[in-house]
Amino acid sequence: MSAPAYQADGHAVSREAFYAMACDPQRSVVVEACAGAGKTWMLVSRIVRALLDGAQPHEILAITFTRKAAGEMRERLNDWLREFASPDVSDEQRARELVLRGVEPAHARTLAPALAGLYEAMLAGGRNVEIRTFHAWFSQLLRAAPLDLLAELGLAPGMTLMEELDDHRAVVFRRFHTAILSDAALHADHAALVQRRGRDQVRAWFDAALQKRVELELADEAGVLESSVPAAAGHPLQELQSAPWQHNLRELAQGLGQGGANARKAAAGLIDALDLSDAQAMFRGVWKALFTDKDSPRKLGDLPQLASVQFGLDGLSAQLKQQEAHLEHLQLVRLSRVLLRELANYKRSRGLADMADLERCALALLRDATLSGWVQERLDTRIRHVLIDEFQDTSPLQWHALHSWLSAYAGAGGGQSGQRPPGVFIVGDPKQSIYRFRRAEPRVFAAAREFVTHGLGGGWLACDHTRRNAPEVLDAINQVFERATQAGDYSDFRHHTTELGPVEGAGVLTLPAVLRPPKVTKGESTARPEWRDTLTTPRHEPEELLREQEASWVAQAIHQLLHTGQARPGEVFVLCRKRASLRLVAQALQALHLPFAAAEDFALMEAPEVRDLVAVLDVLASPSHRLSLAHALRSPLFGASDDDLVALALAAAPGNDWWAALTQADHTDRPALQRAAKLLRAWQDAAHRLPPHDLLDRIVFEGQYRERMAAVVPAERRLAALDAVDALLSQALMLDGARYATPYNFVRALKRRAIKVSAPVQPDAVQLLTVHGAKGLEAKVVFVMDAQPEASNPDTATLLVDWPVEADRPARCAFIYSEAHCPPSLQALMDEEKAARQREELNGLYVAMTRARERLVFSRTVPHRVTPSWWVRVEGLVQAWEPAAHQTGATQASRPIVLRTLPAWASDPAVLKPARHADTEASRLGQAVHRALEWATVHATTSVDIANLSAAAAAEFGAVADEVARIAGTIWRNPACQPFFAGPGLLWAGNEVPVADAGELLRIDRLVQIEAQGERVWWVLDYKLALQPQAQAEYHAQMQRYRQAVMALQPGEPVRCALINGQGHVIEIP
Repeated sequence: MSAPAYQADGHAVSREAFYAMACDPQRSVVVEACAGAGKTWMLVSRIVRALLDGAQPHEILAITFTRKAAGEMRERLNDWLREFASPDVSDEQRARELVLRGVEPAHARTLAPALAGLYEAMLAGGRNVEIRTFHAWFSQLLRAAPLDLLAELGLAPGMTLMEELDDHRAVVFRRFHTAILSDAALHADHAALVQRRGRDQVRAWFDAALQKRVELELADEAGVLESSVPAAAGHPLQELQSAPWQHNLRELAQGLGQGGANARKAAAGLIDALDLSDAQAMFRGVWKALFTDKDSPRKLGDLPQLASVQFGLDGLSAQLKQQEAHLEHLQLVRLSRVLLRELANYKRSRGLADMADLERCALALLRDATLSGWVQERLDTRIRHVLIDEFQDTSPLQWHALHSWLSAYAGAGGGQSGQRPPGVFIVGDPKQSIYRFRRAEPRVFAAAREFVTHGLGGGWLACDHTRRNAPEVLDAINQVFERATQAGDYSDFRHHTTELGPVEGAGVLTLPAVLRPPKVTKGESTARPEWRDTLTTPRHEPEELLREQEASWVAQAIHQLLHTGQARPGEVFVLCRKRASLRLVAQALQALHLPFAAAEDFALMEAPEVRDLVAVLDVLASPSHRLSLAHALRSPLFGASDDDLVALALAAAPGNDWWAALTQADHTDRPALQRAAKLLRAWQDAAHRLPPHDLLDRIVFEGQYRERMAAVVPAERRLAALDAVDALLSQALMLDGARYATPYNFVRALKRRAIKVSAPVQPDAVQLLTVHGAKGLEAKVVFVMDAQPEASNPDTATLLVDWPVEADRPARCAFIYSEAHCPPSLQALMDEEKAARQREELNGLYVAMTRARERLVFSRTVPHRVTPSWWVRVEGLVQAWEPAAHQTGATQASRPIVLRTLPAWASDPAVLKPARHADTEASRLGQAVHRALEWATVHATTSVDIANLSAAAAAEFGAVADEVARIAGTIWRNPACQPFFAGPGLLWAGNEVPVADAGELLRIDRLVQIEAQGERVWWVLDYKLALQPQAQAEYHAQMQRYRQAVMALQPGEPVRCALINGQGHVIEIP
């Protein structure tokens, strides 16, 4: 055990003094703690002490960055309180726990009985500690935002959170392309960019604009966006055509013409270029004559004027790059404004908001001169303790929102707020900041430390003592990062110490390197490629074969660890930067029949079991879809063979109708097809009556899909396969609020959306993780794959952002084409960006190495060219390990599969009252009319093709298209309704607007604010297709509830209600 390392305000302190300050809820502190130091332990300990000091649970706000982390924090708090309340725990034990958390021993004995009662008190109070993600807290603030602020930010009330843009990207780009096609100048900008840079590069620029739209919008609002790439001081091409330059170049050409062969060739090139009338072509010709293809000066002799001309020409080239970058940046700024405008319009029309909207709204609420006082007062009365975990992952925008709130307490007497500031606890580790792609900015940590220590009078604590890593592992970590610090590649690393003593078998190892075969030189004969059956034999690229070999080494090593008893499966992690390599490891582990789990979210439609069931739904919705039918029949659900499919295809040959051949013929000689025909006929009938979830549930149960699938899936994949089936059933209830009433629409939504679901928890399996996914986790043995990757090419088509931590907006946002050829005005910023990336690359190595408790194992494939890498950092610190080979084809002895199920539930048959067919048709008609009008109002113009929208709505709900078009068109074209749909007086409008009344969520068909004769009035509108809906008393009560809910949201503003019937009449309800 090595001596612990604790600091307070830069001075060494004892362990006891450190935890006394860190866990004291009355003291504001910023804690910088290394990996394995127990950051979450400190945070939750501080919550316990705050509760002991008398704070109510709801007065404590703990913020982290992921829902998973928030759940783990909440679970740990509840487990502790439950344990402290247990009668099996004595007061003496409780006192010891308090002493560990910084309480003086005498005081700890006094508080022990109170600690025992905390859990009961919290349960009795009925309110929990507020443990939220940043975005959940921002969303809570947004619900209190006035409508005027939401309108200013382009947001709709009661919006739905859009966590991923991918599901909506295609629609947004269609709108964007429509907009630029209608504007000649924008169309010219787009065409010029595509011609010069290519469609893929331009699309990459637009993707970058969407990813960093907040930065773009803030820079544009500050007036610095267009000037982020300044123009050249003078136009270089005009300067090249000036008399002095022409004279110098012709003089140089004359001198070169008297030199050697290369000089004479350059002279001829110069003369040809100077005779050109086009300035751009002239510059290219002169440059080619005097510079190589790699832009280095040609060695053409020792003429005195050669070096000066080349030097001057190099300066003109820099100016030309600057001017081209300036013009290109302006084109992209103009186009990006339209793209972001169309994104905002789309979100507003669909009632959506993304994470960036939450952040901007929270910032506006906390910074606005009018609103911040009111928000501050609410927060003052509710929150007395603020705790933030993993603060190194905070973005500048998130920090400025927090700072806008907490800075009101800065200064004597609570600063501007006049209130006692809340206790602030910020904990993190800048060495583990690896989320810059999510806007994380490690410099924010330093800004927060400065604010807490000087603004709130708090302290700064540092802990470099880990409870995780064995000395053998920690010694390697210390050597790697101390050397990097000495070389100037890293900063702020302090020597780590550990709680553990030497561990037998611990250390840092390396598997045999995968060697790259010798490069075939030009002219050498190569083996003639063999023919392969593309249906049965996959293509293997040479690079993939190397990666497979590396994955095989990792799998062999894991097999040896498990079968020699050195580790259990759940004690082994495999880490890599990219998921592609992890998939290869999964295949290698599966070949050895070793349990494994990809512990991160996965794409639902990538699961084979999900695709099987979706194929069945596709067949039921579209029986003519032969490929889906073949897929379903070959799946474990039916288990048809290739011979069965060939027989079915031959039977269907006359009309090529596979569905008819399957369901109408007798397949007594083919049991799989016979069973499939019987089930599919029954399910097709059910598909007309059941919603997707109920239909899927019936397919899974009646088809015995779980049982059949579990019988054929390898044991190591069985849990994941079963979980994928459950995930699909869950999505049938959750996707878009279970709005899809038919299998057809549900299948379309699944194929259109990039749905990700959480992987099943398999603690007894080898965990396959990206380095990012492994943060906060640890294992006895950690493998780090791909430690020496191929050098990556410089990025192209990027957006470079300069956002000083102290500024509330970016100083620059610059579109650049090539990082390798950055415009001169941005070179310093690019150098800072590259340095930040290099720092983050080393942070990734720190995260990977600190996951290992006892054994750290590296693997690598030798690259074509050696460049700085993780392997270069650890090469001299590792011991070679070549695991024993294991036969991959070996199989385990078959074992019985036990699948636990509930017994089938049977009930007495109920006598159901038949539903009235007219009511069903009326309901579908009403829903379709609602949907058509909802779509029509999105465009806010009377030129909408209501007939096409009605047809689409009718298809969605199974209504008669002509009837939908007649009613929707009558309402849409009625002059009495027009002010509610479009026009200059329409100030705000929303469809399906959620409001609350008496704790119940209500939805208003359409809510608008109209200005007429100088007065602004809110109108609550509800579509009722009956001729005289006002005659029904329940409608009056319904509209009164809507009115009261809107009046509560907009106090003091007039609110009126009206029903719109099927004839388009507006019937006001008093």
